[in-house]
Amino acid sequence: MAMLQDSLRLTLEGARVALEGAERRAREMGVPMDIAIVDDGGHLLAFARQDGAKLGSVAIAINKAHSAAIRRQPTGPVMEAGAPNLVLSLGLAIGSRAAQTPIRGGLPLVFAEQVVGAIGVSSGTEEQDTAVALAGAEAFGAACRAEPAEQRGFEAIEEDE
Repeated sequence: MAMLQDSLRLTLEGARVALEGAERRAREMGVPMDIAIVDDGGHLLAFARQDGAKLGSVAIAINKAHSAAIRRQPTGPVMEAGAPNLVLSLGLAIGSRAAQTPIRGGLPLVFAEQVVGAIGVSSGTEEQDTAVALAGAEAFGAACRAEPAEQRGFEAIEEDE
């Protein structure tokens, strides 16, 4: 039996809102970044490589966004009892054939308690990457909290289960 369920989907407009928020923060910090926005399945929706951002960080930004989306949590070391577990952290990358990363800088994009996508940032330090990703996630969240007529970034869909 098929059941209908309301679901949310990140739109290109929403991806651009997050991207613009992240780009703005990177400019304020003076650190050019590679910034990726993916949907909830980890598929690329929007990407920017700011002038001067590291070419080698393009794939890393995409990987961080993908990891945050499919794991439904921020990227970073696997924590156990308040401390990083290096074996599990490395195992995550090795076991997924580098399709997931324990490097910080990837954050889920959430609306109505549902992960609708993620942002991944690379080219600075982990702290800089995370700060830029947070700015993008906050810009997306602010757009989602706007009055219904002004909300940007997602669409409600009905799916068969």
